[in-house]
Amino acid sequence: MPVTHDGQTRSAVVTLILEQGPVTAGHISEALGITPTAVRRHLDAMIASGDVVATAAPRYAQRGRGRPAKHFQLTAAGRGRLKHAYDDLAGAVMRRLRRIGGDAAVEDFALERAEQIVADVPVAGDSAADREGTAQEIAEALTEAGFSATTRRVGNGVQICQHHCPVAHVAAEFPEFCEAETAVFTKVLGIHVQRLATIANGDCACTTHVPLANPQVANQVDAQPASAPAASGRSHS
Repeated sequence: MPVTHDGQTRSAVVTLILEQGPVTAGHISEALGITPTAVRRHLDAMIASGDVVATAAPRYAQRGRGRPAKHFQLTAAGRGRLKHAYDDLAGAVMRRLRRIGGDAAVEDFALERAEQIVADVPVAGDSAADREGTAQEIAEALTEAGFSATTRRVGNGVQICQHHCPVAHVAAEFPEFCEAETAVFTKVLGIHVQRLATIANGDCACTTHVPLANPQVANQVDAQPASAPAASGRSHS
């Protein structure tokens, strides 16, 4: 449904960039049902205010000939304009917790919080389909917790992308939050996952790569001895 009011349009553009960015102006126009001119006007205003930045097309989007379209994503300032409830208070509480209980107390708190977010997600089975389904359930649980998460297939794996982090400002000071999420994802998915990027570190999204192939099976295949060359049948005198 097209967005008609200017304020609503700006909000819709921000939300789309947040959830799907980096995105092109053409994608925004098509997704929201507004003209390219209107999209450009909003993007220009947000670039001027420092809320949005134009970037080169991601490697996977560089297809065909000609100059690739610019992609747009929120800056740290743009994310900062979104509501980060009680950031200052949360930071103060975490610093106090560290002074009282040390690093272990912070780690325990971060782990407990991450476990609570995915508490209703069952442990994945051993198949690739099971892991991909569980990754999607994790993304849905993260979205319910305010992380605006999605998944996408990339090669032989799937990526969990968190487009918003309600604790990004705190996590920038306390990386234990990001580390705890990674540990919990590994536990629920039953396979080692790799954190590729974090909003707390200045990236546009928190991205976690989940391999779908079972590494034990892959190792067994790699360990198979090579076949001996067939005898030529020709005798040598």
